[in-house]
Amino acid sequence: MKKIIAITVFCIFLSAATAFSLPINEYLLDNGLKVLILEDHKAPTATFQIWYRVGSRDEKSGKTGLSHLLEHMMFKGTKQHGPKTFSQTIQRAGGTDNAFTSRDYTGYFELLASDRISLPIDLEADRMRNLILTKETVLSERDVVTEERRLRTEDDPQSFVFEEVIAASFKNHPYRWPVIGWMSDLRTLNPDDLIEHYRMYYAPNNAVIIVVGDVDQKQIMEKISASFGSIPAGPPVPVTASGEDEQKGERRVYVKKEAELPYIMTAYKVPNISHEDGFALDVLGSILSDGKSSRLYHALVYEQQIALSAWASYEGLYKYPFVFLTGATAAQGKKIEDVERALLEEIGKVKTIPPSSQEMQRAKNQVEASFVMQQDSIYMQARTIGTFEMTVGWKFIDIYLDGIRRVTAEDVQRVAQKYLVDEQKTTGILIPAPKEKGT
Repeated sequence: MKKIIAITVFCIFLSAATAFSLPINEYLLDNGLKVLILEDHKAPTATFQIWYRVGSRDEKSGKTGLSHLLEHMMFKGTKQHGPKTFSQTIQRAGGTDNAFTSRDYTGYFELLASDRISLPIDLEADRMRNLILTKETVLSERDVVTEERRLRTEDDPQSFVFEEVIAASFKNHPYRWPVIGWMSDLRTLNPDDLIEHYRMYYAPNNAVIIVVGDVDQKQIMEKISASFGSIPAGPPVPVTASGEDEQKGERRVYVKKEAELPYIMTAYKVPNISHEDGFALDVLGSILSDGKSSRLYHALVYEQQIALSAWASYEGLYKYPFVFLTGATAAQGKKIEDVERALLEEIGKVKTIPPSSQEMQRAKNQVEASFVMQQDSIYMQARTIGTFEMTVGWKFIDIYLDGIRRVTAEDVQRVAQKYLVDEQKTTGILIPAPKEKGT
C-alpha cells in the first residue's frame, strides 16, 4: 500500500436554530491523489465522486469544448470495460451515475447503497488512464455534442445571450470560452487534441476523490489506495493564464433571435468569494434577488409590472474573479429600455441608502438556509465539498457562514458602489425576431 498522509478537520456550521459539524477527513497518496471522506451514517447510501482540475478555462482559442467532449468520451469504454459498461454496471447495482463540466473542473459521480460503494472505485481507476480514444469514436461523439449545443444554446435565446455577454466581458481570460465550446471549434476538432487533453489532465496529481455516506473511512481508503495507488502521477499541469486587462467602459452586445419577449442580462466584473468583498457581494445578490420580497422582483414584477422576471446572482465560487449578474425578461408589450432603467434604479438605491437591518437579516437567513439545508443530501454534501475544493479550497467551507454573518449594511452599500459600475459592466440585449417562414 502506498504511503498515506491523513488530516482530519472539523467544519462547523451554526445556523440560527441548530449547530452541527461535518468531520471531513483528508488523505494524500504519494502519486498526488487527494481523497476527502465524510462519514454520514444516517442512511445506508454513499456517493463516490472524482473531480479533475480541468475545465474550459484550460482550453485555447480554436480548441474550445475539449473538456466537455472528454466528459462524454469517459463513458465510451476501456480495454477492460466496453462501451456503456460503466453506467450499466452501476445501474445493475441499483445506483446512478453522471458527470458535469464547468469552467474550472470536470466531475464524475456515482450514488449507490453503501455496501456497493467499492464498485465504482475500480471502474474510475480504470478509465482514469485506460480510456479508448479513436478518431472514429471522438468524431462520432463530437457530432452528439454539436447537437447538444444547438439545442441548449443556439436554440435557447437567453442562453445564447449569456454566452455572448461572458465572451464580451473577458478579452484575455479563458473564462470567456463557453463550457460546451464554440460551434466552429467543435466542427473542426482534431481528435489528437482531445487525446493530448486526456493524457495531460486525467492523472492522480490533478484529481480529487470525494466519498460521502455510510462508509468506514479506513476501509474505503484501503480500497482507493489499492486501485489508484499504482497509477503514476502525470506530467506537471500547465498553469492557466489568468490575467485580464482592466475594463475602461461599458460593453454592449445585441442578439437578434427568434423569441417571444425581450430580455436583458448584465455582467459586472467582481472578485471571487475568497476576496474580502466576496461575502458582501453574496449578501447583495440575496437582497436583490432572493424571493418575491427581494428588491428586483418587488419593484419590476410586482409594483411596476414591466417584467415577468427579474433577478441577480453573485457568481463567486470560481477559482478566479468572475461576474455579478443581473437580468430581466420584459413583460408583454413593455420596452426593454424601461426594464433596463428600472434595474439600474434599484441598483442605484442600494448605492445611495444602506439596506435596513430587517432586510439584511432576511438576506443572511436565506443564504444560510440554502447552504445548510443542502447538507441533508449526501450527494450535495459531496458536491459542495468538491466545488469549494476546486475553486477556493474545501477548508473555506469552515469560514463561509461566519463570513456571511459578519456582513454589515455598510459593506453591502460599499461593494455595490465599488463593483456595480458602468466601467465594469457588459450588457446584452435580446431583440425578438419574427419567426421565419416555413419553420
